[in-house]
Amino acid sequence: MARTDHSFPAGSGSPAAAPAALRGRGAVTNVRHRFQRDDRVQVDDGWSASGLPADFVDSVPDSISDISSSAVAGVAVEQTAGAAARATVIPILPDTRSAPPAPKTTVTAEEARKILSRNDSPDIPFDVAANPYRGCEHGCVYCYARPTHSYLGYSPGLDFETRLVAKANAVEALRAELARPGYKPSPINIGSATDAYQPIERDWRLTRGMLELALETRHPVTIVTKNALVARDLDLLAALAQQNLVVVYISITTLDAGMARTLEPRAAAPWRRLEAVRSLTDAGVPVGVLVAPVIPFINDESMEHILQEAKAAGAHYASYTVLRLPWEVKTLFEDWLNAHYPDRAQRVLHRIEDLRNGRRNDPNFGSRMRGTGIWADLLRQRFAVATRKLGLNRTRLSLDCSRFVPPAGPGASASLFDGAASGEVVGAGNAVSSVNAATDFQSPVDAKASSGVPFPGGLPAVSGAYGRGARQLRAMAAGQLSLFD
Repeated sequence: MARTDHSFPAGSGSPAAAPAALRGRGAVTNVRHRFQRDDRVQVDDGWSASGLPADFVDSVPDSISDISSSAVAGVAVEQTAGAAARATVIPILPDTRSAPPAPKTTVTAEEARKILSRNDSPDIPFDVAANPYRGCEHGCVYCYARPTHSYLGYSPGLDFETRLVAKANAVEALRAELARPGYKPSPINIGSATDAYQPIERDWRLTRGMLELALETRHPVTIVTKNALVARDLDLLAALAQQNLVVVYISITTLDAGMARTLEPRAAAPWRRLEAVRSLTDAGVPVGVLVAPVIPFINDESMEHILQEAKAAGAHYASYTVLRLPWEVKTLFEDWLNAHYPDRAQRVLHRIEDLRNGRRNDPNFGSRMRGTGIWADLLRQRFAVATRKLGLNRTRLSLDCSRFVPPAGPGASASLFDGAASGEVVGAGNAVSSVNAATDFQSPVDAKASSGVPFPGGLPAVSGAYGRGARQLRAMAAGQLSLFD
């Protein structure tokens, strides 16, 4: 393994100069995004409410009188000293200028031309994804989706958490794409970039509308979230689960509520996410837990505890990823470290470099999710031992694509729950697609070290649309696993 040079500090700033943390927000400032051509910096000019610089008012009198210009030098000095004692000093008044108001969350509606996005990455187990929102109010400082806000001209910092965009026609756009001739069903991941159950979902209900459409068309879906709001849609998820059409992964980064308030300030508390796991499991919905991301010296010691609590709550699957710092997230995360953990900021950054071949971020397929080197191998071994002892990942879940039926026409309306228990398809005359009759949604299996230790039980079965299977096999053979293994 190449040795990382730590002779120079990993951080570009000092903890003393770090911006102050904001209550209820993950980012501490708005960073300049990579497409921005100008840079604006707020500077305090130092003038107090009296109109004079604070350092000047106390030390220098405002006026000196009774000094004779014709006096000799000695007398002038005495008169000057006496006049200084009698001079009127302008007091420093309290600064009544109010601090900048806390940033408020605003939501802008947009009409999306399409809602489905496709990928051919070997690192993730789905080909198709849908994101009803841009930006995320959860405010997770480590979020890899923050740089996407730059495409809107917004900062990946506070703007990502406060200037949100809702795709108001998300359900209609999804219906149109599912009804296209020749559409081939493949499990749709809801919330691959920004969380589909972030707080504004309570009012917009776009995710629920997409689940209703999935149940109507019998289309398989997968969900990744860190909000207990997912339990609100238990009726839809249970009906989908009866037909083997859904799996839910809940991300739990830490069990420490205090740490969670700084890492992901507006996400559900850890105990509420565990309650959501229990509620979904009791309703028959397959649930997995993601320990993501693992941050060295911040939450890495919690991996086994999170898995243990998740198993006790009823989870059947588990996976993990290592912290990723693409684009502007590097600066945001460093500012966050200096604001909340200045005592260990440099240690954290250096260990990240150890995991990323001496860099802060590794964008390469096959290594970006789990890292490389001895520390990455140690995490893999810990995860493998914990999941084996707890009995997680003993089965692999395959979602059923054979039930899909194109959406009904504008004049037709079918009950969402008709035939849900029996598995019958609503809508006579609709041809049922037999493509990808049982697409494997990758659930975690035993880990493989980057040093080349083979899988104990062989490579997991991989299949899916658009040739993803071959790419995943190549990535796994190279010693890396996908997001969910």
